[in-house]
Amino acid sequence: MVADLLNQKTGKMEGAAWYALYTRPRAEKKVYQRLLEEGVEAFLPLMKTLRQWSDRRKMVEKPLLSSYVFVKLHPVSFKSVYRVNGFVRFVSFEGKPVPIPQYQIDNLRLLINSDAEIEITTDQFEPGDFVEVTTGTLKGLRGELIRKGGKKRFVVRIDRIEQNIIVSISPAFLKKLEKL
Repeated sequence: MVADLLNQKTGKMEGAAWYALYTRPRAEKKVYQRLLEEGVEAFLPLMKTLRQWSDRRKMVEKPLLSSYVFVKLHPVSFKSVYRVNGFVRFVSFEGKPVPIPQYQIDNLRLLINSDAEIEITTDQFEPGDFVEVTTGTLKGLRGELIRKGGKKRFVVRIDRIEQNIIVSISPAFLKKLEKL
């Protein structure tokens, strides 16, 4: 059955979807590496941040979303993830792992490859206008626009894990969408 799902040209699973994994605290990088070693397609969004110690300052990469790693696989391959040391559980709804839409993974990739100032929050926002960035390094990024502290903020919502990524952006670079 698994062989039937395997695309002969690419070696990847057809019908595979992205899923969010919850990891032990501060184990994201190790889980990510172990997943790759198991042959699982994985994505760990990292952001560069300046860390200050008493004797030095250094740029380090830390996970954008604490305790989360994303994997792309078919449900028949979940077993390969369960045995990874540091894995806690899949993000689930009613006991079933919930797929993450491809556009949300694409949004994360755009964010981490941009020079935008990023802020993470778990605040729940009231639905607002859905927008897409039309100019700059974040072109193609889609999300929900909110107003916070008198500034325009662009919110990328990763629904299944209840995390928001907030980016300050000029409204001149946005266009309104009917729905996401």
